[in-house]
Amino acid sequence: MALSPISALSPLDGRYANRLAPLRPLMSEQGYMHKRVQVEICWFIALSDAGFSEFRPLSPGARTYLLGLVKNFSEADAAAIKDIEKTTNHDVKAVEYWIKSRFEARPELKAASEFVHFACTSEDINNTSHALQLKGARELVLLPALDAVIARLRDMAHAHAAVPMLSRTHGQTASPTTVGKELANVVVRLAAAREKIAAVQLLGKMNGAVGNYNAHLAAWPDFDWEAFSRKVVESHEPLGLGLTFQPYSIQIEPHDYMAELFDAVARCNTILIDFSRDAWGYISLGYFKQRLRDGEIGSSTMPHKVNPIDFENAEGNLGLANAVLKHLSEKLPVSRWQRDLTDSTVLRNMGVALGYAVLAYHSLGIGLGKLELNAEAIEADLDHSWEVLAEPIQTVMRRYGVQGAYEKLKEVTRGKTVAAADLHALISSLEIPQGEKDRLLAMTPGSYIGKAAELAKRA
Repeated sequence: MALSPISALSPLDGRYANRLAPLRPLMSEQGYMHKRVQVEICWFIALSDAGFSEFRPLSPGARTYLLGLVKNFSEADAAAIKDIEKTTNHDVKAVEYWIKSRFEARPELKAASEFVHFACTSEDINNTSHALQLKGARELVLLPALDAVIARLRDMAHAHAAVPMLSRTHGQTASPTTVGKELANVVVRLAAAREKIAAVQLLGKMNGAVGNYNAHLAAWPDFDWEAFSRKVVESHEPLGLGLTFQPYSIQIEPHDYMAELFDAVARCNTILIDFSRDAWGYISLGYFKQRLRDGEIGSSTMPHKVNPIDFENAEGNLGLANAVLKHLSEKLPVSRWQRDLTDSTVLRNMGVALGYAVLAYHSLGIGLGKLELNAEAIEADLDHSWEVLAEPIQTVMRRYGVQGAYEKLKEVTRGKTVAAADLHALISSLEIPQGEKDRLLAMTPGSYIGKAAELAKRA
């Protein structure tokens, strides 16, 4: 069977392939190879500038050619590396041989070809490549997708800042809020979680087979290899990697930063699971309508239905993302002695975890774009919930020393259908200042919103 979106095993490369096109060049096998080539070329050029008599600085033309191998890396190049791997049965060695094959027609580079992958262990190339993949995915795909969701929620929070809405604690009627304030709660949580994702430093190590520069010092014992490696790792692209230097490692970079990053993404996803369920509930209550698209069908048998499918899809895919992210963060920092290979196959699923997250953010964006406020339904709910004013009434009664304030309101309201007239009769009978009575008599469920509107506009 030919591989195509309809025959793909994973829905990320099948049903949802188009939505994840921006992530694929970064987190695919081709993306991984591309970053390996980038690291190898960066190391090679840096070695030429290290001052070794055996490897003189490269000419400008050679440098341009080498950087072009990175910039113009193509699917055909990735396929050529895979062909070499069929013989080597070693993916990093296949990258080294492919780079050397590009030197054949260039005497200057061919003469220096043994400095490709010089003193490196495979993990020097792999760990930095993974970090570069995550760097690109975070900056170019993940954060922009998340930012779009946050921006849409913030716009809605401001637009509906003063629209009163009944709260429901434990599923029961509770003190009113505003639509905007409830959205603002999500905005503030997401913004904080988003900054945690952005703040994680992406680490890279270039220190040899067990982290001690053994091979490096065997070749040049008096050279400061640690300083050299730090410069390669931390210098800006394209002549450096633009990462944070990891000075201590076994053969592999410890992956603690990855665990921190994946946990941060998972925390953000958990907030969005919470929101997706709430949005689903508000649609069910009729607080929001959903704009229809021509030809769209909500049910194969019930023509009236407009299902909240985007929020359901988001919830499901956020759960899948977090399941993979959790395994990544728990497994990757654990390695037997100086190296085992259990991390290698697991790391190839970073794109899967991030793919499900990005897919969910996309679904949320679509879902939010369909929402229309149903003010009539919200107002009707408030008008049938006068019991929520028991809280302000008893609080004012307490202020003026009315004994048993809570108990009196409990007797009037608990488990009962409360009308405005019932509360007004109670208020009129209270021994409190007339001005306070008038203030309470003027209060409605829709006006009892505290600082909700102000808080919503600040988010």
